[in-house]
Amino acid sequence: MKAFRLDELEAERAANEGAYLQFLRERNMSVGLYALNAGEHDPQKPHNQDEVYFVVSGRASITVGLETTEVARGSVVYVPAGVAHKFHHISEDLRVLVVFSPPES
Repeated sequence: MKAFRLDELEAERAANEGAYLQFLRERNMSVGLYALNAGEHDPQKPHNQDEVYFVVSGRASITVGLETTEVARGSVVYVPAGVAHKFHHISEDLRVLVVFSPPES
């Protein structure tokens, strides 16, 4: 078993001064913590993997392809591989668990 605490993951991510911390990588998936602060720009480009976002905290909008929705704590968003997507209008610091399948390369 592998178990993680969000507060420890956030501390590790912040210590590495990056917006993304991959903390689990297995044969069929990888999982990371993505952080964007209020007002920040999301620099993402489309990925080669399917993704699921689970919003742990914060508030923003996300556009996936041509569709836009608001997200907040508890929101879950699926993004198919190769589709353009970005968080925007980030009004509260955003912390998101990201599951990639297959694992992010």
